[in-house]
Amino acid sequence: MSLATDSPSRSSSPTAPISKASAAARSASARSPAFTTKHTKPLLIALVAATSLATTGCYLTHLASGQWQLLRAREAIADLLADPETSAELRSSLSFVERTRAYASEIGLDVDGQYTSYVGWPGDRVITSVVATRPGTVDAEPFWFPIVGSVPYKGYFDPDRAHREAERLRGKGRDVCLVPVRAYSTLGWFDDPVTKPMLEMSRGRLAEILLHELVHSTVFVADQTDFNEGVATFVGEEASVRFYADAGETGAAARRRREVNEGRSIDAVLLAFRHDVARLYAETEPGSARTASRAQLEASARRALVELPLTTRDPASLAERARLNDACLALVATYTADLPAYAARLKAEGGQLTRFLAELRRAAGTPDPRSALLGTGTSDP
Repeated sequence: MSLATDSPSRSSSPTAPISKASAAARSASARSPAFTTKHTKPLLIALVAATSLATTGCYLTHLASGQWQLLRAREAIADLLADPETSAELRSSLSFVERTRAYASEIGLDVDGQYTSYVGWPGDRVITSVVATRPGTVDAEPFWFPIVGSVPYKGYFDPDRAHREAERLRGKGRDVCLVPVRAYSTLGWFDDPVTKPMLEMSRGRLAEILLHELVHSTVFVADQTDFNEGVATFVGEEASVRFYADAGETGAAARRRREVNEGRSIDAVLLAFRHDVARLYAETEPGSARTASRAQLEASARRALVELPLTTRDPASLAERARLNDACLALVATYTADLPAYAARLKAEGGQLTRFLAELRRAAGTPDPRSALLGTGTSDP
């Protein structure tokens, strides 16, 4: 994700809808429409300060305050590793973060000062993201912010504020999904810290989310959420497998590959359900018959989840916990729809992530980055 969150999906919290990682409000994050290099941080501070003065509800002020609290609480990982008082558990986790950062640099991601500090942030999340849909649609309602443009989510450091926003939107007839997010990226404007909620994930998922967020700080294109999140999801997943494989940890690599493959099987069920609901809304009028048909589709989707031959998670529990309302379905396609296409593009690059990432940087500077990367349209800058 970017300045907002990590997404209602695998890399994020397991409770929304189930799938990927990294969604929310890219809100006050900023850069030029497409960028791959670091910009001066004072510009962002000035932008947030100026914009927040004119923003109803002081939303950007809230973001700036939360970001400032997070930055103030940072402790250098190097200092913690050198401190004999640091617990063995934390020391092990932070050493793993350093290994992941080193690997990210090896494959061509911009690492800079990202994740060189730690914050013992309380709770199970750093951000709570709000996703909303209008009646009769499974497309997220966009929120507009300076520089980054329209994004399909809105993030809050304060969960109570997120719940109040959710109630406000429900009062306007929107369907709402609240997504707890453990990590987000400020797109390279600040040196983002590792947080306690991130370290509570499995090691494989931690590697994935770090790599996912580092893609955001390497390449980001304004008004291209599907592209930004899709490539970050793909690289995060694929690189987390290779992280273990390249280190000779074959057992861990095999398990991570199973987790990724099974996650994509889940994605396929969710994408099919989302497609069926969208078609239902397009072909029928609002009313009790449509409501009943949607309920039948949802029941079928839950059965499909139960029947998945999963080994890394419990299908029955997965199906029971899945939140399949319209708003929670909204971002499924954003994070997962293009994963097969990106896998094919990686294969075309000889399976080399470094070449894929070089092509990603090139594509980001074109008018249609997705088509440029996948070779399905013009790629002239």
